[in-house]
Amino acid sequence: MRLRIWQLSVLALCGFPLLTLGQTAGQNNSNSSALSGQAQVFMQLQQMQNQINQLQGTVEEQQLLIKQLQQESLDRYQDLDKRLSNANSQPAKPASSDNSKAIDANQPLTPPAKQSNAPADPEQEKIYYNAAFGLIQKKDYAKAEQAFTAFLNKFPNSQYAGNAQYWLAEVNLVQGDSQGASTNFSKVIQQYPNHSKVPDAMYKLATVQQKLGNNDKAKELLNQLVAKYPNSSAATLAKRSL
Repeated sequence: MRLRIWQLSVLALCGFPLLTLGQTAGQNNSNSSALSGQAQVFMQLQQMQNQINQLQGTVEEQQLLIKQLQQESLDRYQDLDKRLSNANSQPAKPASSDNSKAIDANQPLTPPAKQSNAPADPEQEKIYYNAAFGLIQKKDYAKAEQAFTAFLNKFPNSQYAGNAQYWLAEVNLVQGDSQGASTNFSKVIQQYPNHSKVPDAMYKLATVQQKLGNNDKAKELLNQLVAKYPNSSAATLAKRSL
């Protein structure tokens, strides 16, 4: 009997430290799991921060590129405007014939008596438009005016019609015809309201109105230009004028 009691006591004493060790090991495993989870969260946050930094860098690069493109566009616009404004003080070069085209750019293009009802021919429209624009490059402004007028009568719905109307106004301006320039710049704004040349036409119309002594009208046009097309090169010039 005494031997049995002693055996049970020994087993109880031996089992106690084993139980304690088991509990301690479980706690250590739980703490290790918690630490491992925190490490994963920390790594994920670091990765997200790195991605955010990369995106911010990309956005800054794109903003810089946009500013550079806007400045280049403004420089080209000002250069073209200066060359056209000074063109009337230079003698015009005689226009040479171009046999490679379907029409002769050296011959005046007179408006047809009636508008054609034939289906649109983009290739033919391009040839006529390029021929008219070529006359501007050759500084033959009188024939360029005839050519653009003929183009607009022959192809009133052409994809190049808005451009042709704008350059016709520019030719009027170069030749000192302020009233004609005013009329044709106004047509660009009214007849082609979604055309990319509208901001430029508004700015040029404002300058023409100022030359004609209509300062209030010029200021009104410049304010409308800045409000409606704030990011355009013409708006930048308008802000300087205002």
